[in-house]
Formats: sequence, C-alpha cells, structure tokens
Amino acid sequence: MNDFSMITVEHLTKRYGDIIAVNDVSFSLNKGDIVGFLGPNGAGKTTTMRIITGCLAADSGRVIIGGYDILQNPNEAKRLIGYLPEQPPLYDEMTVSAYLDYVADLKDIPRSKKKKLKYMAIYECGLDGVYKRLIKHLSKGYRQRVGIAQAIINDPKILILDEPTIGLDPKQVSEIRELIKGLTGRRTVILSTHIIYEVTMICQKVVIINKGKIAAIDTLDSLSSRVGDKGKIILRVRYNKYKEIAGLLKGLDGILNVIFRNNKFILEYPINQEDQICESISLLFMKENIPILELRPERMSLEDIFVKIVTRDKG
Repeated sequence: MNDFSMITVEHLTKRYGDIIAVNDVSFSLNKGDIVGFLGPNGAGKTTTMRIITGCLAADSGRVIIGGYDILQNPNEAKRLIGYLPEQPPLYDEMTVSAYLDYVADLKDIPRSKKKKLKYMAIYECGLDGVYKRLIKHLSKGYRQRVGIAQAIINDPKILILDEPTIGLDPKQVSEIRELIKGLTGRRTVILSTHIIYEVTMICQKVVIINKGKIAAIDTLDSLSSRVGDKGKIILRVRYNKYKEIAGLLKGLDGILNVIFRNNKFILEYPINQEDQICESISLLFMKENIPILELRPERMSLEDIFVKIVTRDKG
C-alpha cells in the first residue's frame, strides 16, 4: 500500500451458498478520492461496502483502511470510517440530539471531544433547527440528514454512503446532494447510487461492479476513451452555407462522419485523435475565413458508459 492509499481491497470473495456475491474484487482509493460505486441490482455493491466497513466478513481476501487491516485491527480501522447504510439506523423515539449522543458513545468518542463533534455534525448536516425534535416527527429528507450526521460524528477520514438519496423527492435529492458535496474535500468518499447523474455531479472517479467483479475503475474521461470506438466533436460556425461546410469537413483526414443537427455539426472521428482533429478544423476555418463559434468534444455520458460496460460483460 502506498503512503496516500486510504482504502486497499485485495482479492475479496464472498459466497452465499452457491452464489458468488463478490468475486476476487481488488482496488485501492487514495486520500481525497470521491468515487462513484455503480452496478446493476445484485452486482455486489452493498456486500462489498459492508465488507469494507467491517460489518460483514469476507470468505477470502483483505481490506486495509488507512494502514489497518479491518479484521486484525478492527477498532483502529473503524475509527477512520463513517458509514450510511441504505436504511439509516435511526431510533424514532429519540430526539436528534440524544440519538447523536448515543452514536457518539457507541463509537467510543472521548468525552472531551463529544460535544464539539456532535454540534459540528449537526451544523454540517443542516440540523440546527430540528436537533431537539423527535426523529419520528422529521421528514424523510431530515431523517436522511440525521443518518449522514451519525456517519460523520466521529469526523472520519473515509465516508461510505449507500444510496443516500433513495426514496427522496426531487427537492430533497438536490439538498442531500449539495450536503454530500460539502462533506468532500478532506475525506475519501465512496458513493453508491442508482442515480447516475449524482455520480457525474459529485464524483471524480467511477468503480463499476458487475456480476461480483470489477468491470471498470477510472475517471469519466478515461472510461469514455476506453469504451468508445468513436469520438465526437461539436462544431458551430457563423456561416449559413452548411452544405459547403459539410463538404469541407468531409475532406479532412480522420473525419468518419458529418452530421448536421440543430444548427450544429457533429463530427465523428477515431478515438484518441481529438487534438489532431481539432487542430485540423481550426486551421481549415482560419484559411477559409469562417468564424468558429463553438468547437468542443462531446463526451460519452456516464449512463452510456455504464450500459456499454454492463452489456459487454453479458457476452
């Protein structure tokens, strides 16, 4: 493990009878990484996260958290982790404040730090106006905020969130998403979600798991280059002789296809030739004295990447 690695997962395998839920999974995440954890239902996401947090034992393999083996040094490793499961472990008859006191005691937070950390969690999660209320009287959105508060009350270096916006209305989803973005920076974050847009908005890197195995792990741009067979460039110009422009573009080396739609050209080209194609277009239109209003690559959406990887793995 390198000096910057916060999570190292090595050859994890977990079986339930004849079903292999997690199959030889390995990856590592560095300090400050914000990672989206994606996969179809039953792919092994939740099982992997439960093993990482020490809530579930693997049949084989190991997990190193900040230098500590989760099985050999569970207390030291778990002090570095904050975990929000898909169903937050809330107690309806407690007030928010009393519940967070209870969680702080469970996490063995020193008495000298307990009050400060509790109110820091209340503040970070926007619970200032409700911390004296019973949890059962809170909306779904505020209950989820309480769940996140219990995950960060020990000021963890690692935050693992399993479907943090499930069951929320659009306004609550937006608020929780902004809350999570505010918690990143000094923490390594794993975000498991079915809402691919959330990963695009929050995460720097993506881990895709399928059939219990890691199907891909990389940045969005790198994944787009790896799974795509063609690149696309959007071109918009100040010139209305579009047939003439299309003819010029088709004459450029490397252009595979020219599509005109909504007053824009969509140019397809072989993957990994983006710089050369953009340079050729710029030089051509300077020579022809045609002003370029827009020239940019169009990335594959994360949804397209996800579907392509998962569909490929079915073969």
